[in-house]
Amino acid sequence: MRRLALILLLPLAACSSGSEGGEGTASTPAPMPSSPGSLGQPRDLTTGLAVPWAVAFLPSGDALVTERNSARVLRVTPQGQATPIGTVPGVEAEGEGGLMGVAVSPTFNQDRLVYLHFTASDDNRVVRFRYDGRMGPIQPIVTGIPKGGNHNGGRIAFGPDKFLYIATGEVNETQLAQDKDSLGGKILRVTAEGKPAPGNPFNSRVWTYGHRNVQGLAWDDKGRMYATEFGQNTYDEINRIEKGKNYGWPEVEGVGGKPEYTDPLLTWSTDESSPSGLAYAKGSLWAAALRGARLWQVPLTADGKAARPVPHFEDRYGRIRAAVQAPDGALWITTSNKDGRGDPQQGDDRILTIPLP
Repeated sequence: MRRLALILLLPLAACSSGSEGGEGTASTPAPMPSSPGSLGQPRDLTTGLAVPWAVAFLPSGDALVTERNSARVLRVTPQGQATPIGTVPGVEAEGEGGLMGVAVSPTFNQDRLVYLHFTASDDNRVVRFRYDGRMGPIQPIVTGIPKGGNHNGGRIAFGPDKFLYIATGEVNETQLAQDKDSLGGKILRVTAEGKPAPGNPFNSRVWTYGHRNVQGLAWDDKGRMYATEFGQNTYDEINRIEKGKNYGWPEVEGVGGKPEYTDPLLTWSTDESSPSGLAYAKGSLWAAALRGARLWQVPLTADGKAARPVPHFEDRYGRIRAAVQAPDGALWITTSNKDGRGDPQQGDDRILTIPLP
């Protein structure tokens, strides 16, 4: 059986790397004070999708789901009925790019706004549209995010402060991560109109920097922010995200122990994880693993530190891309077996719903 993730890292030889997959090894935090409860039986909610990338819930309890390669947005009911609401114009789905993140305005009942993150002809960008049963005209709010064949980031989410957070990658141009004037390799924090949010540390859209490829954002019940990040050769990460911090890439992969950089909360070997979507529920973070082909449960202690991670559904559903808690408390996860790196099973790609203890 493969080793669980570790926080205390040992020097190890690097192996060849991918972007949404790679190879390497890692290390272990202390056990949790108590073991997590077992999960309920997963159930197929919707099948026959093509690379579902992100899920965001409407106040009604239905979800909006993006498909990366088709550029479709689907409305999915809690009973599993999936209905396309439109195809996003201007999406160029190449490599790891395409239609990625989706977020619903925290004041949706008043403004009817939905936000998307996608790859266009010249950049990655964040747009919004009014949704009142159909997709309205697309309005760009943040443009000029670097694009590439991989490391496009893509996750967007509204935080407890009602500002929009945008995860970007450094598109394999590693120097962008340390360049505070670039939007690549960052977590951005913006207003609903795409302007720098009040209180940002650098008088720009940048909230944190030194990231390689962030694809998961989540907040715990105390408002603490966390993000998943793809490593290169050896260590994938979950980071505790704090205003203005430098997370080290490309100078550091994993724990560097250097005061100018913020060390990760948790690391994995890249063959065990390649973490994408991230959710918080029931006292744990839930990280969707692509190459690792499992769902990682990361229990959090009272002070927001990570206890020993627990793998679920290893090699059962293939590559897992998104994880999000539904309004009824269940966890929804999506598979990504049709993304060119997976081995599609009958019914892929799918959304599964999992009761939480």
